[in-house]
Amino acid sequence: MSLSPVLPDGWTLVALDSVGSTNDEAARLAEAGGSEGTIVWAREQTGGRGRRGRNWASPPGNLYSSTILRPACDAARATELGFVAALAVADIVPAGRKVRVKWPNDVMVDGGKVAGILLESSIAQGGLVEHVIAGIGVNVSIAPQLPEMRYPGAALGGSVGTALELLAQSLARRLSEWRHDGFGAVREAWLAKAGPLGADVDVRLGEELVSGCFAGLDREGALLLDTAAGRRRIVSGELLGRAA
Repeated sequence: MSLSPVLPDGWTLVALDSVGSTNDEAARLAEAGGSEGTIVWAREQTGGRGRRGRNWASPPGNLYSSTILRPACDAARATELGFVAALAVADIVPAGRKVRVKWPNDVMVDGGKVAGILLESSIAQGGLVEHVIAGIGVNVSIAPQLPEMRYPGAALGGSVGTALELLAQSLARRLSEWRHDGFGAVREAWLAKAGPLGADVDVRLGEELVSGCFAGLDREGALLLDTAAGRRRIVSGELLGRAA
């Protein structure tokens, strides 16, 4: 690639024309000792994937990146990095666009999905995290519209190189805040960009669909849902429909 985005001090860029999955390549580099802040960036992916093994459309024109993180925490805390990454993406949305984060780690712009985030961790014996790969895909010039998508696509506009540069800077800043101020500060910032408390939402839990009112996040990042049967704490699921 000819573009050379300016990265935060100490960060490294691995730029590729095409790769199966930036997450897989970043994981390979991490296993070989790659340092935190190593970003694998590809013009296109031939085997991009999202949460729950879904295909992530990856044509040239959008941003496909995976960053090695070494958070030095236990596995439970590593899940907090999904909220960190979502905020980093939300930070780069141009002024005047309506941005909203959607649990657990999607970013919506003007009602359409603009980004997807996939965290994959390597856990050492004893439960400590060896590394986390933060895969972040952002629609820049193309907004894919696929039959299986629950929301329309949205795109940021501008150039991929600029989006990557801004994202790296924002991710570095948000990581620093997480390390210094803890998840409480991240949670507060995330809630400020989420849907309003009390909004009607649906959550899919495997084959079960649960309806209720959005009641925020708990201290570990679990979704709180007020249902007709009482409050539920949801740690894994998919927020649907009405909360977009």
